[in-house]
Amino acid sequence: MELSEQEIIRRQSLEELQKLGIDAYPAELFEINAYSNEILEKYPNNPSLFQEISVAGRIMNRRIMGNASFAEIQDSKGRIQLYFKRDDICPEEDKSSYNTVFKRLLDIGDIIGVKGYVFTTQMGEITIHVKEFKVLCKSLKPLPIVKEKDGVTYDAFTDPEQRYRQRYVDLIVNPNVRDTFIKRTTLVNTMRSFLNEKGYLEVETPILQPIYGGAAARPFKTHHNSLDTTLYMRIANELYLKRLIVGGYDGVYEFSKDFRNEGMDRFHNPEFTQMELYVAYKDYEWMMNTVEEMVENIAMNLHGTTEVKVGEHTINFKRPWKRFTMYEAIQHYTDIDISEMNEAQLRETACKLGIKIDDTMGRGKLIDEIFGEKCEPNLIQPTFITDYPVEMSPLAKKHRSKKNLVERFEAICNGKEICNAFSELNDPIDQRKRFEEQLELGKRGDEEAMVLDEDFLRALEYGMPPTAGLGIGIDRLTMIMTNSQSIQDVLLFPQMRPEKKVVVASSDEFEARGIPSDWIPAIIKAGYTTVDVLKTANPNKLFNDLCGLRKKMKMEIPAPTLDQVSSWINA
Repeated sequence: MELSEQEIIRRQSLEELQKLGIDAYPAELFEINAYSNEILEKYPNNPSLFQEISVAGRIMNRRIMGNASFAEIQDSKGRIQLYFKRDDICPEEDKSSYNTVFKRLLDIGDIIGVKGYVFTTQMGEITIHVKEFKVLCKSLKPLPIVKEKDGVTYDAFTDPEQRYRQRYVDLIVNPNVRDTFIKRTTLVNTMRSFLNEKGYLEVETPILQPIYGGAAARPFKTHHNSLDTTLYMRIANELYLKRLIVGGYDGVYEFSKDFRNEGMDRFHNPEFTQMELYVAYKDYEWMMNTVEEMVENIAMNLHGTTEVKVGEHTINFKRPWKRFTMYEAIQHYTDIDISEMNEAQLRETACKLGIKIDDTMGRGKLIDEIFGEKCEPNLIQPTFITDYPVEMSPLAKKHRSKKNLVERFEAICNGKEICNAFSELNDPIDQRKRFEEQLELGKRGDEEAMVLDEDFLRALEYGMPPTAGLGIGIDRLTMIMTNSQSIQDVLLFPQMRPEKKVVVASSDEFEARGIPSDWIPAIIKAGYTTVDVLKTANPNKLFNDLCGLRKKMKMEIPAPTLDQVSSWINA
């Protein structure tokens, strides 16, 4: 493992701590009786509360000033300043705890526990006067240093690739990121409380399913060795929850991890979270009102207002929301009435509108593509799109008064769908027919067509009461409620491409070019990890780099000549 200079120094500091008899990773608990935010909020009015405190956190900066020093630690609630005075830390003759441990062997990123009292400095800053400290964890890898001056942040840890891959670092150095995930949890808890107060039961249904269903998507597939059968990771939990309505529950819901083997972009991750809700004896109109109430409630809980800033828009979740039928929306944004068009006419219309289509698409998919391209991006304020064509909704009940439509709605906000809901189809004969139509689409090459689930049909044959069903995307709703531009910003650990590993050639390959073994580590450290990379090197630059590294790495060998370096490159 190739270590940086800082990493080498920190390991040396660790060894010195161990020689001093200090365990840098102690096992015993450290009692905490206060947090940074509590101290900063309450101390001005109640100084007496904080005369004997014990706090712990990560060192984020230090100012060493001889016999007295300042530091700043970050705990789970925020940051607070510490004041270290040598003679208070070390009242006896031995001053090593301050002079050696604190000043020389501790680094930014180390986790310490401190005991002392709170006071206000001459500059008016609330600070902990440290009476004793304890090393709780030695950090071996330096943190990216984020500086702030006059309200401006410098050297921020902002590269998305690094942030998503090393979320643990992101959470340490970017406090706003921690706030995003606190808000996400608040959102989920608000939703859960809302549903529990209405008397609905939270349940768990299988993630591994013998037949995937409940949505139009391509699944992840695996094999169960003991059962010797193919299983699929769920794309939705709808069909299992409706089985529970058949079983006699009035209302059930589940926060579920679902998996769809699809592309990735700023609105899609192959693993995502949905909340699905099914309530007996209700319909889609009732569910629209419920969604409005619930999301308005979430906005109020998170922000204290129904208005939420999202990018350049201010979105207002106050009830009631706008409502369009699917055909009305398409006509509004394209000036074309598609309501009476057959598949061939829709195909022609899509081409005229410049929408990319293929031969696998049936009538429903064509309408979906037209809506997605021409309507959805324009719907910024929360809007219900209702009354979908029957071909688009194999699990929804036929409309009570409109031919060839179903009782379905989607809530669109900030140009993207945040939820989908139906008056659920409970006619087993009609449901079978719709599944069979989906099978035909699958034969045409539609990889997202639904499969036929005989057990679900059997459940419907026992009888499912009229039911309203809802699926709401937690990730997308969180994006809106936290003003996040990408789904990766609201997932703690989003899926990433495998990290590219640096290929390092063997010593033999370098030695074959006449390079002395003593110089090989320096050449690799300079970034020339393979012979092919070395061949592209500029001789003058490599020469200067090696001379600099010779000094930095304290190499006790003569510096190479420019001619030698050139010969290594051109061998």
